[in-house]
Amino acid sequence: MTTPAPSANPAVVASVAYCNGCRVADVPVAEAGAWAAREGHFVWIGLHEPDEALLMEVKRQFGLHELAVEDALHAHQRPKVEIYGNSLFMVLRTARLEKEALVLGETHVFAGQGYVVTVRHGASSSYSPVRARCESSPQLLKHGEDFVVYAVMDYVVDCYFPALDQMGGVVEELEALLMTRPPGMAEIERIHQLRHDLERLRRAASPLLEVCSRLERFDLPMIDADIRPYYRDVQDHVIRVNEQIGSLREVLSFAFETSMILAAARQNDVTRKLAAWAAILAVPTAIAGLYGMNFEHMPELHWRYGYPAVLAVIAVVCGALFVRFRRTGWL
Repeated sequence: MTTPAPSANPAVVASVAYCNGCRVADVPVAEAGAWAAREGHFVWIGLHEPDEALLMEVKRQFGLHELAVEDALHAHQRPKVEIYGNSLFMVLRTARLEKEALVLGETHVFAGQGYVVTVRHGASSSYSPVRARCESSPQLLKHGEDFVVYAVMDYVVDCYFPALDQMGGVVEELEALLMTRPPGMAEIERIHQLRHDLERLRRAASPLLEVCSRLERFDLPMIDADIRPYYRDVQDHVIRVNEQIGSLREVLSFAFETSMILAAARQNDVTRKLAAWAAILAVPTAIAGLYGMNFEHMPELHWRYGYPAVLAVIAVVCGALFVRFRRTGWL
């Protein structure tokens, strides 16, 4: 069979026709609808930040709903799944770390009889590994469109774990640091950024629980009963992601609270020491102040041993106070 030349549009990452789990041909988008209409065939098109003209062409080829196409064009949607007649439209949020900062992207998935279209926006890795994995398992790929939808979802969710692992390493470093000294401005800002990133990731992952539940339990177009258990596996991964996010948030909160408690304890310890030394120094200060008033008639003013006697009294009283404070733990 002759393989048509792929599209020259850089937004078209791949446009491939499959039959019985095997790759048949690279097809132009303008001919994708005809290939999808063939018995036993389906077309998988991957787009990256397409313009309106390209999406309109895809819409014409597969009869996509205009509201779903509008969402895919403008992006910035929350994760969801919607049904338009016999077609499915799904929004997934992708995530990865860039220079220790969480960057989110979007993937929109259109699926129906004979076609799957993925539209990537923002920080989203290419789905070439997903396509290669599917093509290496023709026994699974022959299930068709619903298996491709599962494979894309599974890849998106699995990409959350590397980001969480890196964030977990940073959290462990911060926890160890906060146990040794009070947090500085740099640590406080990093904690705030981590908590913010974890919350953004939670908002991206949590809605997928409902998405997976609908795909697994309800009679939706293009989702065969044999494939529904696969979505339960994705749901389990989403649960793990949410648990890990919650765990990291708790560790950050606990570490920060513990650091504040330790800082308060250190401050109280310093305050007690200062108070103890102030009490000790108050004795010579009071005596010296009393004898520095320069009155002509003062007790022991002309006593020969007055000076050493005063020094002895100061030393004894200060020594007694020092021992007392030392025993109570203030010094």
